[in-house]
Amino acid sequence: MYIITQTGFILLTIICTAIVLWGLNKILINNQTEESSRKAILLKIGFVIIGWAAISGTLAWLGFFSDFDTMPPKLFINFFIPLFLILSVLFSGKFTKLLKTVPPSWLMYIQGFRFFVEILLWMLFLDNLLPIQLTFEGRNWDVLAGITGPIFAYICFGNGRSNINLAIVWNFIGLALLVNIVAMAILSVPLPFRYFMNKPSNVIVATFPVVWLPGLLVPLAYSMHLFSLKQLFVMKKEKQKIVTTA
Repeated sequence: MYIITQTGFILLTIICTAIVLWGLNKILINNQTEESSRKAILLKIGFVIIGWAAISGTLAWLGFFSDFDTMPPKLFINFFIPLFLILSVLFSGKFTKLLKTVPPSWLMYIQGFRFFVEILLWMLFLDNLLPIQLTFEGRNWDVLAGITGPIFAYICFGNGRSNINLAIVWNFIGLALLVNIVAMAILSVPLPFRYFMNKPSNVIVATFPVVWLPGLLVPLAYSMHLFSLKQLFVMKKEKQKIVTTA
C-alpha cells in the first residue's frame, strides 16, 4: 500500500501547486495586470514552489533529513524555510493590496485538501509507518478542517453572504487543529525531547515524498489561514468604517 500512499502525496502536491498558480493567475487577470507582468509573477512564484519541492525532495531522497543525531535536527530546515518565505509575503505591502481582490471563499475552499492528507496519513498508519496519534484514529483532528473548509466557505460567503466573524472563528479553529498535529508530529520524532514513545516513531516525514507534507502541504494550510485572517480583519475594519461614517 505504501507505493499508493507515495503516489498520493506526489499527486496531491502537484494538484495543490496547480490550484495555487491557477488561482493567482485568475486574480491577476481580474486585476487587469499586464500580460508580461502576470507571466513574470507566475513564473517567479512557480519557480519558488517547484524549486523548493525539487530541493527538499532531493535532500530527502539522499537521506539528508533522516539524520536525527544533529541538533538542531536537519529536518527543521524543511519547516523554517517555508515559514520565513510565507511571513515575508504576508507582511508585504504589494501582497496586502492583492489580497483585497481575492474572493474570501477561495482561501477557505482550498483547505479541503487537508481531508486527503489525513487519508494518506491513515494509510501510512495502516502500513505501520506512522504512529496512531498522528491520524484521526488517534489525536489528529485536522480532518475536520478539511471537511468543514468548503462548507464554511459557502456558509460565510456563498450567494453574496459576508459572514466575516464566523469565517474568522473558523480560521482560528482550523489553525489550532493544525498547530495540534504539527506539535504532535514534532514530539513523535526520535529526538531528545520526544514525548510520544510508541512505535513507530515519526521518521517517515523525513523521506521522499512524505517530506512534502511539512515542506509544502502544511505551509499551504497555515498560509491560507494567515492570508484569510489578514484579509478578513481588513474587511471587518473597512466595514466598521462605513458603519461609523454612515
